[in-house]
Amino acid sequence: MFTSVLMIEKPLTAADVEFVTTLHGDDRISFVVLMQPRGKQDVLLRAIDDVALGEFDDAVREGEEPGGAQAEAPAEVALAHTLQALRATGAEAVGQVVEDHPLDLLRSIVDETGADEVIVLTTPHFVEEFFHRDWASRARHMVGVPVLKLFSHAADDQPQQSAGG
Repeated sequence: MFTSVLMIEKPLTAADVEFVTTLHGDDRISFVVLMQPRGKQDVLLRAIDDVALGEFDDAVREGEEPGGAQAEAPAEVALAHTLQALRATGAEAVGQVVEDHPLDLLRSIVDETGADEVIVLTTPHFVEEFFHRDWASRARHMVGVPVLKLFSHAADDQPQQSAGG
């Protein structure tokens, strides 16, 4: 069985689920999903990313995103939705909400599960990516398995692999 550790920040869309579950053809796949609530991430960096994408209304609302303990309940719901969607395809899936230090947890999960790869599926984070401070760039230096970086999209769009994948 092929094991992927999937790092996400919001529930997967149907297109995202289809994409990650078909990446390896007909191979049986299991996922360990690590979900970090958006409210635990830097508000300023999220707002800059929104502006860079032309999503000015979203940039204004970034401060309204639940943070701290308030971010965990929506993240648990999002994680449950994602796990259910992955399992509905026949894949095995377990997961947890990441409270702090997602990359430290990633390294231990990869080691514990003997994962074959890491998939980072997020919205674009231009500032972090420019300085190579995004999850995928940092994970490549921490785990001994391939790290694939994908951008999640709306339900009617297909996820796209980033440059430098």
